[in-house]
Amino acid sequence: MSKTTRATQVLARAGIPHSVHAYEYDPEATRIGLQAAEAMGVAPGEVFKTLMAAIDGKPVCVLVPSDREVSLKKLAAAFAGKSAAMMRPADAERLTGYHVGGISPLGQKRVVPTLVDAAALALPEIFVNGGQRGLQLRLKPDDLVRVLQARIEAVT
Repeated sequence: MSKTTRATQVLARAGIPHSVHAYEYDPEATRIGLQAAEAMGVAPGEVFKTLMAAIDGKPVCVLVPSDREVSLKKLAAAFAGKSAAMMRPADAERLTGYHVGGISPLGQKRVVPTLVDAAALALPEIFVNGGQRGLQLRLKPDDLVRVLQARIEAVT
């Protein structure tokens, strides 16, 4: 497994300190973020899952703790939209250039508006997908928000 991905390259170019963590990816896991947390031996709330959604038909990226579910109503409101829906896996893969289970908020093929759940700011560091299955990146939430130019709101 390569530890250099488009996601790690984005962080390196921006000079953002981070660490790379490989884990044994389980393709049968129904909740990838929870499986990643368990495999790495960290609290599920520290691992943020990357979800691709559409607000009034326009794509967005949202990061929430792996042990929580996003509220589509709150997500739509955060982007001043009327409705939100999760993107189909094939559409998310085409938009991001990553495979489901390895979708990172960093280095996506197309830059879309991004939201990080406010729960991230309560933690000194969080994990996000590193751009391939079985790879997580650990960094400060403020650094992630800055490099993604993300908004912060509670959407769980």
